[in-house]
Amino acid sequence: MTHARPHSARELIDRLVSFDTVSRNSNLALIDFIEDYLADHGIASRRVSNEDGTKANLFATIGPAERAGGIVLSGHTDVVPVDGQDWTSDPFEVSERDGRLYGRGTSDMKSFIALGLAALPDFLARELQVPIHFALSYDEEVGCLGVRPMIDEIIRGLPRPQAVIVGEPTMMKVINAHKSIHSFHTTVTGLEAHSSATDEGVNAIAYASELIGFLNQLANEMRARGDKSGRFQPPFTTLSIGVILGGTAVNIIPRKCTFSWEYRCVPDQDPDEILARFTDYAHSRVLPRMKAVSPDAHIETILRAASPGLRAEDGSSAETLVLKLARQNATEAVSYATEAGLFQIADIPTVVCGPGDIAQAHKPDEFIELSQIAACEAFMQRLAAFAHGD
Repeated sequence: MTHARPHSARELIDRLVSFDTVSRNSNLALIDFIEDYLADHGIASRRVSNEDGTKANLFATIGPAERAGGIVLSGHTDVVPVDGQDWTSDPFEVSERDGRLYGRGTSDMKSFIALGLAALPDFLARELQVPIHFALSYDEEVGCLGVRPMIDEIIRGLPRPQAVIVGEPTMMKVINAHKSIHSFHTTVTGLEAHSSATDEGVNAIAYASELIGFLNQLANEMRARGDKSGRFQPPFTTLSIGVILGGTAVNIIPRKCTFSWEYRCVPDQDPDEILARFTDYAHSRVLPRMKAVSPDAHIETILRAASPGLRAEDGSSAETLVLKLARQNATEAVSYATEAGLFQIADIPTVVCGPGDIAQAHKPDEFIELSQIAACEAFMQRLAAFAHGD
């Protein structure tokens, strides 16, 4: 029996938010803290590190690890940057105002992790018949990178869980479907020349504009095609250009232009369709005209990140359990992406359910309502009772 000092949910939220785990930074200080917290309660954990050892996932089990049918609580430890955002308080120090906790990650999604850890004494006080697993990952915000090797570890090292609960902010509603995301970086390389000799140069910005125009045509087509399920908002596959850079001076025909773009597909659409059509247009309609002037001209598109969508599996073990724990009567769908689709591909039933509102994620003065903290605490208590066999 452990006599470790328990930490309240608020103490743990404060502590986790205090770690600056923006995706460009290491998350090891936070992982050290959670690892020590678990060890204080007699719980062993294991790390799954990235290649250079600067970041790590953490996996731990409470209860009979050898038993099938466990529940995985999945959460990411990284947060998005605060650069250039106008915060009214320190983003890495929780501030309580008007029934809300403000700070980077309060909603997305350190509160879920903190609430799971705060429930640890309750989990330990019961003789769990069903194991509860913590799966904490790095670099979700830049493509769900860390969770992939951790899923491999789960498949190899554990009996198959009955449910994964991804604790992204859903206002404690149960989400059984979300869109996929694919993001790209396209570089157009032309030929510099004096701006008065447009026939001697290959204007990378002009040709990039043609490519962007084609993407906008595809976006309009996807909007018209719509969403057959009628569950998503917006109700269609979306396509967006987020960054464009090019040129050096107004009197120089630009040699390079780069732009970053993404699409988010509804689950029943072929996720490769848009890229295939863009690539065909670039290489059959645009590039030949560029090469007619400069044989060295080229167009290169690199995949930056991709994460699969979550398909609805009505009546799955995850959906049935989490609807009961969340005291909800129906599932919903969302347009943002999570690691849930990766668990589903690994044949582990998965839903998304966590405290907070996704509308607050990634914004300055990100916050979570105290009422959402209370709702998730009650959820964890019901999870503990279920795992005990009550």
